[in-house]
Amino acid sequence: MVDIEYLTFLENILTDNRKEKFLKVLENRTKHFTIVVEDIFQMHNTSAVMRSCEIFGIQELNVIEQRYGKSIDKEIAMGAQKWVDINTFNSITNCIDTIKAQGYQIIATTPHSTDCSMEDFDITKPSALFFGTERDGLSEEILERADGFLKIPMVGFTESLNISVSAAIIIQNLTNRLRSSNINWHLSEDEILEKRLAWAKNSIKDIKRIEERYFLEN
Repeated sequence: MVDIEYLTFLENILTDNRKEKFLKVLENRTKHFTIVVEDIFQMHNTSAVMRSCEIFGIQELNVIEQRYGKSIDKEIAMGAQKWVDINTFNSITNCIDTIKAQGYQIIATTPHSTDCSMEDFDITKPSALFFGTERDGLSEEILERADGFLKIPMVGFTESLNISVSAAIIIQNLTNRLRSSNINWHLSEDEILEKRLAWAKNSIKDIKRIEERYFLEN
């Protein structure tokens, strides 16, 4: 539960333009879709995916670090890590179990499956979209546990795209369709308050000192 008085205190430090921008962005944020990247060796690709999530309104990015433990490339992400929630998992099993428990269906993105193209994908169900590397694709465990498969239609000789490009295409397509639908895809009121608080804290320099002073006086 968000402390409204504390939120108001922090937002009073921000400019009116900043607060209005938060509200405008939050109107287009969603957790109806969530993105998962699996063991991406080149972290700039993960960072680029996170940037696409932020730009197109996906609030959560899940990162499986079963083989490679690295941090987000902040230069590539260009500040997106301040606005997107990053969930990390040390195993595929843990990630899938957690996401399924949250009510998401597991959708594996792969250029080799003919199950479903973007235009035919059912956007009504909350979905976790899994992306693998261009070289190796997704692991067998994810493919075996997937509830469905999604592909980008291709008409050239090349059979695959870089993960950051694939993610951007799919995220842009599905979020555009979502915003044009009658589906209840928005964040809840509580989730919006939580993000307003988190974003306010991320926007204020020396937030630790300000927090200490506030809670000491209150």
